[in-house]
Amino acid sequence: MPEQLTDPSSAARQHRAVRLWLYCVAAMIFLTLVVGGATRLTESGLSITEWKPVTGVLPPLSDAAWQAEFDKYRQIPQYQQVNKGMSLDAFKTIFYWEWSHRLLARTTGFVFLLPFLFFLARGMIPRGLKTRLWLIFAGGAALGAVGWWMVSSGLAGSNLTSVSQYRLAFHLTLACAVYYAVVWTARGLLPQDQPAAPRLRLAALAIALMVLFQIYLGALVAGLDAGLIYNTWPLIDGAFIPEAARLWHIDPAWRNLFENTLTVQFVHRMMAYAIWLVAAWHAWDAWASRRAAGGALTVFALITSQAVLGILTLLHQVPLSLAIAHQAFAVMVLTAAVIHAQRLSARAAAPVLRPAEQGA
Repeated sequence: MPEQLTDPSSAARQHRAVRLWLYCVAAMIFLTLVVGGATRLTESGLSITEWKPVTGVLPPLSDAAWQAEFDKYRQIPQYQQVNKGMSLDAFKTIFYWEWSHRLLARTTGFVFLLPFLFFLARGMIPRGLKTRLWLIFAGGAALGAVGWWMVSSGLAGSNLTSVSQYRLAFHLTLACAVYYAVVWTARGLLPQDQPAAPRLRLAALAIALMVLFQIYLGALVAGLDAGLIYNTWPLIDGAFIPEAARLWHIDPAWRNLFENTLTVQFVHRMMAYAIWLVAAWHAWDAWASRRAAGGALTVFALITSQAVLGILTLLHQVPLSLAIAHQAFAVMVLTAAVIHAQRLSARAAAPVLRPAEQGA
């Protein structure tokens, strides 16, 4: 029987425990995203050719097991067309990148589910938050299936030497959306200020959503290796805005947004400029309004830094160190944008536990 707590100090302690748990979950998702980015950049994602949610927790433990995994990898197009002749030791390197990514994802699921069940049993989660947390868990669980759906696009029977950029972008964006929801929910358990003016709230929320969409566009760029093709800035393909015939030569036209390397990188650049301009205006507006100016300026500074990092990554032809930093910093920008938007969008106070909700 859950403990019945009626005083505000007890509710505050419970909120703090739930909030810290959600921040731990967010940290695990962040780490999984960074390792996942490194897995993609090192072309390691296809090294494990089977989905084994339980037995796959352990890597191969014998020479025979390693050879069996390597033999499976040698059946797929990536090995036959890109890595033919790869040694077993080199295979182990890419295998461990993918295995680490999957292990982190599984661990994150347990870090979410086990404390969540404990908090539910103790009646420590407000009724209005339960549905949201179950939806977050469902989204995280779906990531496993989506991840395998992504990997399967580059296995035997496919003509791809890497995963589909469509599936890669969906997988990454879903992961970031789950991360967004976790961070928003955790921040919402803090005592809240009075809501800001509508224009400030809408601008902050727009920036957070634009950053999430930009991550989707960045995944398309990564999936097509488009960053390796056009390595000049501010011009791309010899112009600030390339010729329409080059941007829209694939039929039907919509496919250019996903398959034309020039169009995909161009749209990614234009979205970066749009985010920077909106963030600059929002920072000025918040400063002039004397409302959450520190948060707005922090978001603007991080966006500016990310833009500079992206340009450097492009000009240096996407070295691994800069590319990983660029992807990791994108999640940091998303974190700051979500926290800032939640702070401005929040209601006057965080949810308060009531005795009637304790046993619900």
